[in-house]
Amino acid sequence: YAVKIDTNGSVPEVLKKLIDDNLLEYVAMDIKAPIEKYERVTGCQIAPENITKSIRLIMDSSIDYEFRTTIVKSLLTTRDPESIGTLIQGAKRYVLQRFVASKTLDSNFMKEKTWTDQDLLSAKERLEKLVQSVTVR
Repeated sequence: YAVKIDTNGSVPEVLKKLIDDNLLEYVAMDIKAPIEKYERVTGCQIAPENITKSIRLIMDSSIDYEFRTTIVKSLLTTRDPESIGTLIQGAKRYVLQRFVASKTLDSNFMKEKTWTDQDLLSAKERLEKLVQSVTVR
């Protein structure tokens, strides 16, 4: 069977073992925010070096992959995807995902507004200078 893993990149050692053991055909990694905003956006203590190490492991591997960010208007500015794009510069694929309030465990986000189509397209255009392929979902 072909195996895909979805990861937040917080445990690069596990990701490295899976890659080294040739167990994966595809990796999708969520990048929640620019590194300097990670703890505020996720509400968790994180080791920024784990996120950047996971990014490098994925990009340096021969495995197909995508990075993606779910755009939550109250947490990310219209310039934040470009900061993330700089972090993953040269990556094969970056996906901007619209936040869907019906798919949240935190009821505080139920009234969250999404970015406009124009905001998403503007971010996509800026990112296309940094990443090979950019998609809006």
